[in-house]
Amino acid sequence: MTVLKSADLQNSRRSPGKPSLRIGLLTYRGNPTCGGQGVYVKYLSRSLRELGHEVDVLSGPPYPELDDGILLHKIPSLDLYNPDHLFKVKNIRDLSSPLNQFEFLSMCCGGFPEPFTFGCRVRRFLRRSPNGYDVIHDNQSLSYGLLGIAGSGYPTVSTIHHPITLDRDMEIAEAGSWFRRLKVRRWYSFLSMQKRVSRRLPMIITVSECSKRDIGREFRLPLERFRVVPNGINADFFYPLQGIKRLDDMLLVTNSADTPLKGLRYLLEAVAEIRRERAVRLVVIGKPKEKGAIERLVKELCLGNSVRFTGRIADRDFARYYAEATIAVIPSLYEGFGMPAGEAMACGVPVISTTGGALPEVVGDAGILVPPGDAASLKKAIIALLGDEEKRRQLGAAGLARVRNSLTWRHAAQNTVEVYREAIDADGRL
Repeated sequence: MTVLKSADLQNSRRSPGKPSLRIGLLTYRGNPTCGGQGVYVKYLSRSLRELGHEVDVLSGPPYPELDDGILLHKIPSLDLYNPDHLFKVKNIRDLSSPLNQFEFLSMCCGGFPEPFTFGCRVRRFLRRSPNGYDVIHDNQSLSYGLLGIAGSGYPTVSTIHHPITLDRDMEIAEAGSWFRRLKVRRWYSFLSMQKRVSRRLPMIITVSECSKRDIGREFRLPLERFRVVPNGINADFFYPLQGIKRLDDMLLVTNSADTPLKGLRYLLEAVAEIRRERAVRLVVIGKPKEKGAIERLVKELCLGNSVRFTGRIADRDFARYYAEATIAVIPSLYEGFGMPAGEAMACGVPVISTTGGALPEVVGDAGILVPPGDAASLKKAIIALLGDEEKRRQLGAAGLARVRNSLTWRHAAQNTVEVYREAIDADGRL
């Protein structure tokens, strides 16, 4: 299915002396409310179009929210993770397709088949409906179908945001029982495919020097294959909100609360210690799993009156939460880029972050950095910054300037286009 949102391309914004490009942007799921992939596709496609390029997005469900003038090709799947029919097929007749049968049976066996099946479907779509793209940009599906697309003559690049092997290894370490570890390994079995496919692609985009090194090591890729293009920060929802008074002793963290790599447990331990000295409060934008590790830890540390989980909030509400916060804390053990740090900085909030993964590249000298997984260091940094109003003002201003000068989606799109042109030139020399 194809949906066209009408608007003329902004030809006046094209790079002088260089032709505009026709770009096919692939993502196996694209809704911004379902995670970083949807955010990446939405704002990169918008900024590419604002530079004067023509962008089509080819996406599996849940489908992305795109700007006018960007063509959406819907690549249907069984959508087995849709909460409206979770793990169920909406129409039994859909199982007449062998690919759909594979998708359903793989899910029943604890696997995650979406990247593989999306690649098969999008390759079939392009074979039946050639669109004459100058370049294909895959957003971390890294499916076998992508090799077929590249082999059919499309210059092809792929973005790998961070090595998902780290998520897998952390979940295995936290799993406990052998059966739970087995289930985690089964879920992440798609990684074998992604490693094989990435080794056959000539050019990989990643979002930080840290991700470049770690992906190169985990996927056994030569570093010269990578091009580093930092993500942008969404200025639609993350900006300094005027007229809101900052609260005293209010910490804010945006977190997938039960994801071990996000390091929330160490911040909770730090808050429990700080509470012995001052009445600090913590707001967590997110929701813990019922009876999960984070919920148990809050009870064990007697933090029920000091920690508030907001659950999912509307995008328009982020700026208000940041405007009220005294300090934003990013306690992650690892970030391939560090979007939470950039979003806080874009709101003018002083940031305390760990050095996990690429966070130092995002924060630079515009925040306070502490070692990951170290509750004592978090405590020390938080107490010091809560007691220094001028330092908080300086860090907030420095973070905002850093985002505006180098971490916008326009910067990201301009650098991505340079990678596209390099890939097109390389393909022409083959």
